[in-house]
Amino acid sequence: MANNSDKIKKLQKQNQENQRKYTKKREAEEAKAKEAIHKLVQKVDQDPNNYHHYYDLATFLVEAKDYEQAEELLMKALGLFDKASQDVKNTLQFGLGNVYYAAAEYDKAIKIFQGIKDKKLQAESYIMLAQSYMAKGDNKRAMVFALSAQSSRHDDPDVNQMIGDNLLALGNFAQAGEFYDNVLKTEAENGKANFNRGIVAMVNGEAFDKYFEKAKQDDPVYFKNGQRKLKDIEKVIQINKDKNKDKKQK
Repeated sequence: MANNSDKIKKLQKQNQENQRKYTKKREAEEAKAKEAIHKLVQKVDQDPNNYHHYYDLATFLVEAKDYEQAEELLMKALGLFDKASQDVKNTLQFGLGNVYYAAAEYDKAIKIFQGIKDKKLQAESYIMLAQSYMAKGDNKRAMVFALSAQSSRHDDPDVNQMIGDNLLALGNFAQAGEFYDNVLKTEAENGKANFNRGIVAMVNGEAFDKYFEKAKQDDPVYFKNGQRKLKDIEKVIQINKDKNKDKKQK
């Protein structure tokens, strides 16, 4: 009993030490974030006619998950720069769209991104529209904007992966495989792309182990979370095999 009591005390002491370290780290991060926000606020106050400062501060607030303040700041900036050039207004609108996307207000984000006409931000807006529709589970509309983004970013692995993910969700496995192959040409160690390429290979009757091994190695968290998806795919394949077997027997 004494031995067990000592072990419990030791464990409690270790847990308390871990908690102190975690609290200290969190407080240091919060202090660092407050300092960064303070500096960005100072930049806005010192140079209120520079729209970049508003955008940068809003971006940092989004990272800090302070969506309400980020929205208020950008709405204020859009009022201040109402007479500015189209690219200035579109940049601030793009920032506002990102706020809504981060806050999971996808309909608001879509409305903002659809209104951006600046050619420099067009591809980025298409990407955000595709991501917003994907988040809503509307893969058909997401595909339209992902393909629009790809027209100017043909070899962008992020865009090709997004197209592959939408095709996979829509059941177009062969086409999805082509886009994942494009991703893996430039990002051979992309765990998510390898995992989803493995699913495509499994459905299409190709060798798939190599893709899952790479996925497990390069992104173990995604691989672990994808196990349920893998089991569902295996069930579908088995059901289809059984159906084909029944047809042949008849």
